[in-house]
Amino acid sequence: MNQIQNPLTFKDSDEIYEDSHIFVNIGPSHPATHGTLRVMCRLNGETIERSVSEIGYLHRAMEKIGEQLTYHKFIPYTDRLNYCSALNNNVTYTMAVENLLGIEVPERTKYIRTICCEIARIIDHIICIGINAVDLGAFTFFLYGFHQREEAYTLIEMLCGSRLTTNYTRIGGLSFDPPAEFLPALRKWLDGFEPAFNEMDRLLTNNKIWLQRTKGVGVFTREQAMSYSFTGPAARASNINIDLRRDEPNSALKYDVVDFDVPIGTNGDVYDRYLIRVAEIRESVKILRQLADKCPTSGPIWVEDKRVRIPAKERVHNSMEALIHHFKFFMEGFDMPPGEAYSRTEGPNGELGFYIISRGGPKAWRMRIRSPSFYMFQGLDEMVQGQMIGDLVSAVGSINIIAGELDR
Repeated sequence: MNQIQNPLTFKDSDEIYEDSHIFVNIGPSHPATHGTLRVMCRLNGETIERSVSEIGYLHRAMEKIGEQLTYHKFIPYTDRLNYCSALNNNVTYTMAVENLLGIEVPERTKYIRTICCEIARIIDHIICIGINAVDLGAFTFFLYGFHQREEAYTLIEMLCGSRLTTNYTRIGGLSFDPPAEFLPALRKWLDGFEPAFNEMDRLLTNNKIWLQRTKGVGVFTREQAMSYSFTGPAARASNINIDLRRDEPNSALKYDVVDFDVPIGTNGDVYDRYLIRVAEIRESVKILRQLADKCPTSGPIWVEDKRVRIPAKERVHNSMEALIHHFKFFMEGFDMPPGEAYSRTEGPNGELGFYIISRGGPKAWRMRIRSPSFYMFQGLDEMVQGQMIGDLVSAVGSINIIAGELDR
């Protein structure tokens, strides 16, 4: 049987035994990876001469599960992709199914879904910056950030009763109508969040140690980012002017009614990726304020289509027809016409997409998920080559690899 070749060995095997060269595994159970990732490094002293990143430690066959469950039953699984921004996953998946069905949700639902996506973006960016900071020793920012994150989760709990894994959207609508106090609570949170975030900004942005650990570290040029299909903040930090909210507005979300800017970086290093996320948090606050002012306070949250409309509980408890409809919907699902659809949104980490092929029936024939982490993790080896071993931790945190969506 052939021996497996180590991808990091030298051409001359004798050189392995030189004292200055060692092999180090970062992960798959290392606190700096924030998930089951593995990066095998060949070091010369503390300099990374070469590395090999390996995925697959958290592979759960998510796309194959999507082909085995009805369209409705797959919604909770989308929470487990990027679990830092589950609401955005919910919205993107249901958009793909709605595109296949050819239905359009009511205006109020579009506003609420867009609000959900922007709350999720703020949470995700706070987690990314906070974890990256604590890895480099800036613990205070982490505490400030996670307090604000919990406040945002309280808003989400008002919507659906859950905090982390939301399962909020439904095909053709939403699981619950937001309570009357939701929009006032959103405005109150934004009023408190802005001054708190300004203080968080002052903790890091001009901090001498933070600058030394992030400027010029993990540089990825515009050409490299394009060759690896980077999207989101990591692409914009490398001077790629792209944002699907602005460039590809769709009828399922309400980005066409708000005014916002797309921040662009120039250096493509860890510090620029940090600055982009800081600027995007401020833009998301601006977007949320506009949406809160324009969102209808009343109106339907469901499309009136019997294929997807889940009967109200009151009707289920008092009508035999509604009870039968309820059971058939949840046990058997609904028939989908043959066709294919791809929906994509500007997720917190980049383009998130769901591609579904239907041959009819209640289940997808094929499903593919376009997760931003999958593309960015492949660029990590080129990003850290020639850097110090401590800089790998900084680089991994800056591209915000989420193992749940990386492996799917």
